[in-house]
Amino acid sequence: MSESPLRVEQPSDGVLLLTLDLPERRNAMTAELTEAWVAAVEGVRRNPEARAVVVTGAGSAFCAGGDLSWLGESPDLTVAQLRDRMLPFYRAWLSVRTLDIPVVAAVNGAAVGAGLCLALACDLRLASTRATFSAPFVRLGIHAGMAATFLLPEAVGVPRARELLLTGRRVDADEALRIGLCESVHEPDDVVAAAVAVAEQIAGNAPVAVRLTKAALAFAGHRSIEEALAWEAVAQPVTMATRDLHEGLAAQGERRAAVFTGR
Repeated sequence: MSESPLRVEQPSDGVLLLTLDLPERRNAMTAELTEAWVAAVEGVRRNPEARAVVVTGAGSAFCAGGDLSWLGESPDLTVAQLRDRMLPFYRAWLSVRTLDIPVVAAVNGAAVGAGLCLALACDLRLASTRATFSAPFVRLGIHAGMAATFLLPEAVGVPRARELLLTGRRVDADEALRIGLCESVHEPDDVVAAAVAVAEQIAGNAPVAVRLTKAALAFAGHRSIEEALAWEAVAQPVTMATRDLHEGLAAQGERRAAVFTGR
């Protein structure tokens, strides 16, 4: 069997690094990479020690998007057959969004189409100065997929998402930072380390509180202040009943780093 097209590493306690490793294909979402991705995400989900994840790409690209070469080999597929193929593909890659721990994207290069959606499915995005972001679906003659029409407005707002989806133009790292596509920009050799550092900071916080906070902010947050209060009136008491709260308070009083256990 050949090497896996996806590397899974643990750069520090509680932090897992997933690297799309098809640099010769610009990390396009081939069938083999998709299978490896699903297995890796499920491995993270089953890992009780995992507290944060970093996702990046090998080589010059973050992810060039879906591998559509099979379309030329199957020109007679019906709309229903295409839907049956695409929907599981979307859900396979967006499974990272269903993790209950935070995910940080280290966008090292081009994030194109479905590759952009993968970055948007992560909770935070750090970009290399060489990173670019684009949703060129209409330029290729197809409608956006993989929840682009949800994820892009969630990140940058509806008016900006409308402009990016209708033009299909490419956004560089500086503009991405300005419009909210990423949280910070770093030198190419530093972006993964910076993302790991953010993940380590997250992993050092109280796990129950982090998971509940991620859940609270899912789907662009609450629809109203009353909905937020209803959630927080349950979630905050849950964390108040943990040993981690007492550890956090003690650490603050003793001016030391807290050691949280998730209990």
